[in-house]
Amino acid sequence: MGICHLVNGCLFEFGENCNIRREREMIIRNEKTDDYRVVEEMIKETFWNLSVPGCNEHYFAHLVRNSEDFIPELDFVLEEDGKIIGSIIYVKAKLVAMDGTEKEILSFGPFTIHPDYQRKGYGRKLLEHSLEAARKLGFDTIAIWGNPENYACYGFKNCKRYNVCIDKDVYPVALMVKVLDEDALEGKMWKYVESPAHEMDESGFEEFDSSFEQMEEGYKYTQELFYIYSRSNVLR
Repeated sequence: MGICHLVNGCLFEFGENCNIRREREMIIRNEKTDDYRVVEEMIKETFWNLSVPGCNEHYFAHLVRNSEDFIPELDFVLEEDGKIIGSIIYVKAKLVAMDGTEKEILSFGPFTIHPDYQRKGYGRKLLEHSLEAARKLGFDTIAIWGNPENYACYGFKNCKRYNVCIDKDVYPVALMVKVLDEDALEGKMWKYVESPAHEMDESGFEEFDSSFEQMEEGYKYTQELFYIYSRSNVLR
C-alpha cells in the first residue's frame, strides 16, 4: 500500500519502495452553481450518522446559499484530479459587546472532506486557504460550533479564552473561536450571535432528501461525543 503526502499543493503517492508513483493535481476554487448537487451529495455521505442518526447538513448547505449572510467569495471546493473531495461554506455572524458595540465576524459550516480523503492533509489545506481569503476580505474573527479535538490543532480556542459567551457566563465547550489578529477581541466581553441562516426551516427537508441516495440511519460512537460536547460548558 502506498503512502500519500501533500507537497506544495500537490499530492504525491509513494509506493512501498518509496518511489514516487504519480502526482495528483489539487485545486481549491470557488464553488459554482453546477457544483451544488455534487457538493450536497458529498456532504450527506460525510455527515450521515456522524452527530445524530441521519443528517441534515446537506439541506442546510442547499438553503444557506440563498441567505443574505452567505459569502460567495468564501465558498470553496477542493478538487483532486477534477473530482470534488472537499467543501467549506462561510456566512456572516456577529459579536455584541456589553456596551452595545457590534462586530461583524465569520462562521463556517458545513466544512467537509469526503471520508475517503480524511486524515491526509486536505482539510488543513482547504481551511488555511479559506482563512487567508477571509483575512484579505478584512475579517479577523471566526466562531464555529465544532468538536474541539478537530479544531484546536488549527488554532481555534474555546470561546471563553476570548470572553465570548452565548449568554451571561455561558461558555459552551463546542463554541470555538479563531482570531486572525491577536488584538481583535481585546478589552471587551462579547456575546455570540449567529446568522439567522442557522434557523433552518426543515419543512422541505423530506422532499429535498428524497432525491438523494437513501441511506440507513444508525449509531456511531461520534453521536455520543456530539451529545456530550453540545451540552457542556466551560466553568469559571
